[in-house]
Amino acid sequence: MKKQFPIEKFKKLQTPFYYYDTDILKKTLNTIANEANKYNYYIHYAVKANANPRILSIISQAGFGADCVSGGEIRAALEAGFPAEKIVFAGVGKADWEIELGLDEDISCFNVESIPELEVINQIAAAKGKIANVAIRINPEVDAHTHSHITTGTKEDKFGINFDQINKVINTLDSISSVKLIGIHFHIGSQINEIEPFAALFVKAIEIERYLTQRRIFLENINFGGGLGIDYKHPNSNPIPDFKAWFEIFHKHFPTKPGQKIHFEPGRSIVGQCGSLISKVLYVKEGSFRRFVVLDAGFTDLIRPAFYGAYHKIENLSSDEAQDIYDVVGPVCESSDSFAKAVKLNKAHRGDYFALRSAGAYGEIMAMQYNCRSLPKSYFSDSIQDLKI
Repeated sequence: MKKQFPIEKFKKLQTPFYYYDTDILKKTLNTIANEANKYNYYIHYAVKANANPRILSIISQAGFGADCVSGGEIRAALEAGFPAEKIVFAGVGKADWEIELGLDEDISCFNVESIPELEVINQIAAAKGKIANVAIRINPEVDAHTHSHITTGTKEDKFGINFDQINKVINTLDSISSVKLIGIHFHIGSQINEIEPFAALFVKAIEIERYLTQRRIFLENINFGGGLGIDYKHPNSNPIPDFKAWFEIFHKHFPTKPGQKIHFEPGRSIVGQCGSLISKVLYVKEGSFRRFVVLDAGFTDLIRPAFYGAYHKIENLSSDEAQDIYDVVGPVCESSDSFAKAVKLNKAHRGDYFALRSAGAYGEIMAMQYNCRSLPKSYFSDSIQDLKI
């Protein structure tokens, strides 16, 4: 069954554009808040998934914190209403000005990914007469069994500090005075739909915590990152991920100690299902071997299929005719500008409206202007009704 979209309203808008269902977003936020509150878990939304100002505002109003990976994201989070004391700053390559911004705004924590970065933060904090709160991002050497472009927790990845370097990091911390260690941080990857990687993470986290306890270090904060996937194939029947099961797993295998806070940084699982890329059919092209639907949206608007080979459910919103088989492509002058091959869709005609579903995460935020194309605009379900037809 197709999701109902306000197509008559869409006819007043220039395609392609992103359409966000604020009801789904708010239901998702309520679900994750209710499940996290059972265990007093702390949630920081991963801003890199979608930094649309309206999206950020809704999430900040729900009381969540923000996980940022650039100075620009810190600014966007602050402008959207996230309190500085709920902002954490990760990233393998923090520039000096970004570190200064975080210190000036008194953000909660820097998730540090190398000894040189730790030393630079110490130098900048000392020059400002401040103490920087830091959490050490540890590479747990866990394979998340996801796409190679979005795995972050193996020994070969650029992220985090390897397990065998922890002792050197602690010795460095003992030799500097303008940083304060307040916890550790993990992130093993994105779009994880299996339990096994998280189970492996628990084993590593317990081992690391035990070692640090021996070094007389109490971990006030343990941040397990994000990574929970969404159902790209069934967005209508499964719009909200199973946060209940996710948090239950952590609670069962990693019980919180007195005075300890457990943090998570979900991104995709919060915003992925609330967004769709809306596009219009330019041409239906009959090739010698294939039938093409040429949309006015391209990989400049949604790069995931070209970049990751990612799947997005595609719906013809304008047709209830019998299905046919099409390759769905965009207008960009690249062969990789393709959304799907040999996909069954209701018979397509020029001018039909298509929806590429589950595009709320890593969609609009990754749009670009290759071929001098305009960036897509965004519209929201709770405000589009005010448009006059």
